[in-house]
Amino acid sequence: MIKLEFNGKPFNPRNFEDAIMKAAMDAAAEQLRGRIGSIRHPETGEFPTIVVSGTSLSDMKLRIEGSPDLLALVKQKTGLGAEDAGGDANTDGSPAPKVFLSYAWEDRVAAEKIANALQANGIDTWWAEWCMSAGDSLRQKIDAGLSDCTHFVVLLTPVSLTKPWVNQEMDAGLMLKLQQQVKFIPLRHRLPAEQLPPLLRGTLSPSVEDPGYDIGQLINDIHGVLKKPLLGKAPVSVQEVERASTGYSAAATAVAKVFVESTKHARKFDPMCSIEELVTQTGLSEEDVADAIHEMSGLVVASPRKPVYPEDELFVTFDRFWMAWDPADDALKLASDMLNDAAFPTEPAEIGKRFAWEARRLNPAMAYLVNRKLVRFLKAMNGGPWLVVVIQKTDDTRRFVKSRS
Repeated sequence: MIKLEFNGKPFNPRNFEDAIMKAAMDAAAEQLRGRIGSIRHPETGEFPTIVVSGTSLSDMKLRIEGSPDLLALVKQKTGLGAEDAGGDANTDGSPAPKVFLSYAWEDRVAAEKIANALQANGIDTWWAEWCMSAGDSLRQKIDAGLSDCTHFVVLLTPVSLTKPWVNQEMDAGLMLKLQQQVKFIPLRHRLPAEQLPPLLRGTLSPSVEDPGYDIGQLINDIHGVLKKPLLGKAPVSVQEVERASTGYSAAATAVAKVFVESTKHARKFDPMCSIEELVTQTGLSEEDVADAIHEMSGLVVASPRKPVYPEDELFVTFDRFWMAWDPADDALKLASDMLNDAAFPTEPAEIGKRFAWEARRLNPAMAYLVNRKLVRFLKAMNGGPWLVVVIQKTDDTRRFVKSRS
């Protein structure tokens, strides 16, 4: 019997692509944590905390947490979350979308048609033929175009996929997408969907076979023109949900409330609900439930013909609205006691006894620390009701407590 290994560990080739995707996501997340996590407020000594959620690069999201002064400093040093304060505008005064168009030289005829169509329809387009002049620094011009765009569009063809420069620009575009600075749009031209790179197969990739006539939907997507009718007024049951306080739509808040109030241990997969069950419990339509799940990507997971389930970060995010505790406050108490008491237990069952907290309350506090890489931890396939079987302090725990005290 042949046994296959990857990085010294056995693997099932059917799951190999998933493993590659997860490795790429973890590597990107660590790169961002290293870049952002070392920023420190010079007066308060506060460090930011970073939480990365999602199951693949296509739905991966980054959130930075800290005081307003610290977040302003992070924004100043990295540009993350910065809003475009200048540039061209649409006729109604709103900022015009800005596209960076990546393509191979061999595909320049198709790229020119796309660039002209975008520009003619109110989309400010960075295209090398327009934006590069003799004597310009190629790297500096491309960096400027990437830093200023709202949408990264790459023209994928059998030729462009083989070009190192196009692949480097795609890497930069994916990093910007991960930082939620741009929308990444892989645009296929004479390229079957099955020939897409593995990391892009989970992303909607429209096909443009005749760029002169087939680009209308791309233009609508960039301008945010919806294909579906406007969302109607929510049912009374949803109107009663505290929409404004959560930062999510009324529909997403209603779905989150179902999970928060029906979970037993506040862990991933607890509970698992069908779309039909969520429709019944929220009073929403099936479409609105689907849109709510999409809005909470990274907090809720749904697969075709499979139950919908929460990630443990959902309880970190929403518990404070309907439970008698705030997981962020609980996490700070837990981290402080781990630092201050040399005999503090490392097993959740013992911690729960010390605080008189059931798993339902302790798990979100531990998830807060685990998901932000603030502790050392060990998980087991069957850890009973607990999120982890061991949790221990690290230097990041100390920095977190010091920054929040």
